[in-house]
Amino acid sequence: MLFPPQLNAQLRPLDPLNWWVMQPGKSVSAELGAEFLQGQRASLAGVEGELLELGKFSLIWQTGRVSLEAAGTVLRVFQDNSVFAEPVEGTRSPNGSRRTDSGDYRVSTTVRLTPERQDLMAALRVGTRLPTTDNRVGLERDQTDFFALVAGRIERAGASLAAETGVGIFGTSVQDGFEQSDVLLYALTAQYQTRWLAPSVALVGQADGLRGWTIRGNEDLRELRFGVRTTGRYWARANLIRGLTDFSPRTGLVVSAGLLR
Repeated sequence: MLFPPQLNAQLRPLDPLNWWVMQPGKSVSAELGAEFLQGQRASLAGVEGELLELGKFSLIWQTGRVSLEAAGTVLRVFQDNSVFAEPVEGTRSPNGSRRTDSGDYRVSTTVRLTPERQDLMAALRVGTRLPTTDNRVGLERDQTDFFALVAGRIERAGASLAAETGVGIFGTSVQDGFEQSDVLLYALTAQYQTRWLAPSVALVGQADGLRGWTIRGNEDLRELRFGVRTTGRYWARANLIRGLTDFSPRTGLVVSAGLLR
């Protein structure tokens, strides 16, 4: 069984589990893709613009009930289009040039709690991620995040409904005495699989535990994802994104390809 959770950075909410890769006899999964987002805010830099992510990868190795994942983004390029706030101290101010960095990078472990080939399945996922390696760029925090989620999925005649929720303990830029931000992570996904294609729709997001106070770099995120993928050992997929909060992208497109073996 394989679980390739592609965790994106604090710019993006945690991706839901890809339940469709759970196939008996498979032990390795690899995925490579790119993402383009419009109307994306970079909170620490105080700017809004376009974000291009190249070399988004995910590698998973599975044995028994346990799967291990290493994933990340090789290159992120952000073009400032407008300013909505002053940059956080130590972050580069807008100067007309593009912002580039690498990240996030993450490792995670997923444990299947139910037998294979069950219509009703459950799993536990825990992991850590480093959003960026340089605070000065302003796209992310150079602070380690930790997360833990429980997930469940039910399938009937090709149609499936999956849900997961959990907690994230995220690092901050240490503003106003807050050294961490505790957030609720959640996802709800519906999918229908045919012989060749599997369309899906998902609601994905996170909600900060502090009410009436926002920590820069740890804002609430929520978005809808409309996707389709091909089935089989070699596959391709695409997702259209519609942001539902101020710090989610206005629109976006994600494309990727991969294999199972």
